[in-house]
Amino acid sequence: MSKTIAVCNQKGGTGKTTSAVNISAYIALTGRKVLLIDLDPQANATSGLGVDRHSVEKSTYHILLEETEPLEIIKPTAIPNLFLAPANLDLTGAEVELVGALGREYRLKRALAKIQENFYYIFIDSPPSLSLLTINALCAATSIIIPVQCEYYALEGLSQLTNTIKLVQDNLNPNLSIEGVLLTMADFRTNLTKEVIEEVRNFFKEKVYQTIIPRNIRLTEAPSHGKPIVLYDSDSLGAQKYAELVGEILGDPEIKNQIGQLLKNQGQEVKDKSNEENYHNYK
Repeated sequence: MSKTIAVCNQKGGTGKTTSAVNISAYIALTGRKVLLIDLDPQANATSGLGVDRHSVEKSTYHILLEETEPLEIIKPTAIPNLFLAPANLDLTGAEVELVGALGREYRLKRALAKIQENFYYIFIDSPPSLSLLTINALCAATSIIIPVQCEYYALEGLSQLTNTIKLVQDNLNPNLSIEGVLLTMADFRTNLTKEVIEEVRNFFKEKVYQTIIPRNIRLTEAPSHGKPIVLYDSDSLGAQKYAELVGEILGDPEIKNQIGQLLKNQGQEVKDKSNEENYHNYK
């Protein structure tokens, strides 16, 4: 059975798209066939995988509003086994157009039902808002990954998001569950990061992944080159942590070593030494 996971947080700047892209890429490298759906009008997941959003003729907009077959828009990527359903600027108007659409909350779910068995995992990069696009993602998903930035406003809005998830569970998708909560952009040189980690773990308990994604300059550079971190700098601290996270998601801690062996000839020096040292000191 395939699994559909929405990567969702209505707060912007939490590392949502970075996580969706890199988790998808690493899982694909394990030999599992993965589809990443870009449901964000900003189309950052699309450009982050090297696809020019301005050249995309058919996007997730056409799946939602024109009932285009998903296979007509899906594109291969530079990662074997990783496929992309791209977004473009057309998606900006989808929010308004969906308001009057029949079965508006289930448009994406109905479309994915036709191709679901073709993929081991389907990830949905949802927009940073609790909109109809996000509701479509939550209705189509079996579970949700919530990225939480390790900064002052991290918990702001989380209660609103959990309330929305409960409303969706009660009224639209009773099978929806929280896959995990991912702590991102951690800077272990600050006490604030440690405080946020403790608060999030107190709030979500065992749902919080043990792997924490640190602030890492290579992670921020990779999207501008249209590459997931594994192709941009597979030896960086950010890359190592996403590989570790995927091992946790798949329940196989050896995944990181397997991927490392696969990419042993692509290593580069870690650039963010100070944060790496603080990270290991914290751990």
